[in-house]
Amino acid sequence: MRIKWAILALVFSVITVLSGCEPLLVLDPKGPMAQTQADDIMLSIWIMLFIVLVVFALLVYMLVKYRASKQSIDYEPPYIKGSVLVEALCIGIPIIIVAFLSYVSVQSNYEVEARPKGYEDKKPLVIYASSSDWKWHFSYPEEGIETVNYLYIPTDRALEFKLYSYGPITSFWIPQLGGQKYAMSDMVTTLHLAADVPGEYMGRNANFSGKGFTENTFDVKAMPQSEFDDWVKEVKETAKPLTENKFDELLEPGHLGRSTYTGTHLEFSPPPSSENGGHDHGSKDTKEHSKEVKEHSEHNH
Repeated sequence: MRIKWAILALVFSVITVLSGCEPLLVLDPKGPMAQTQADDIMLSIWIMLFIVLVVFALLVYMLVKYRASKQSIDYEPPYIKGSVLVEALCIGIPIIIVAFLSYVSVQSNYEVEARPKGYEDKKPLVIYASSSDWKWHFSYPEEGIETVNYLYIPTDRALEFKLYSYGPITSFWIPQLGGQKYAMSDMVTTLHLAADVPGEYMGRNANFSGKGFTENTFDVKAMPQSEFDDWVKEVKETAKPLTENKFDELLEPGHLGRSTYTGTHLEFSPPPSSENGGHDHGSKDTKEHSKEVKEHSEHNH
């Protein structure tokens, strides 16, 4: 009786706790990249759940069918040879599952590493996202503005983030828009995202980078293109210019609130000149992105 009440109490506690939990951000996608990854996660969960249910069903069947019986003391079970069919199933099914999940993962990886579907013919918004201890700096070279610890983006437009770091390796991650990607001091990595739904999202550094790691976060706000253009116009009219001395102050270790500037640090502190750790590997973006930064800076002047 006590065991029964203990089990009921445990079930009730689990249900109560889970009912108060918010949905996992990675399973609440607001963009095409995040949707692809959420679909892969759910597919893996359903496959694993099916495997677990089958295994437990077979376990119960075996326990019932081959449970101990009242045999004589001198009883000897009959000799049975191994079953080729059983062995083939035990080996073949895991191979098929792993091969299927590998195929799905590779296909998804190609999707999330390319420009989002439906945006191939549209010019992306290029944003240089750099990290320092323990802040995020977002440079908009085309708009000629820069923000610290917050990010405004337009919806229904491809986003091309150029990631690098002024300190240790960090990882740029907006769970509801897509997966994480490393930002390093000696190279530029490119992350393609897009937001389908206006709203406010959480962004953070997903890689441990010292004592200030837990607060190394940033706010993301997605809005229609018209509102984004109005915001850019307002920043240019009201924000102070970003000077080299001010940027050096921002790079000092510590936490800061949100701040906004006209101009970008790309003019006097450009990103690493190459992607992939200084090796081009045939990347067109690698050969041109330094030139683009310079052209954007000259255009905004």
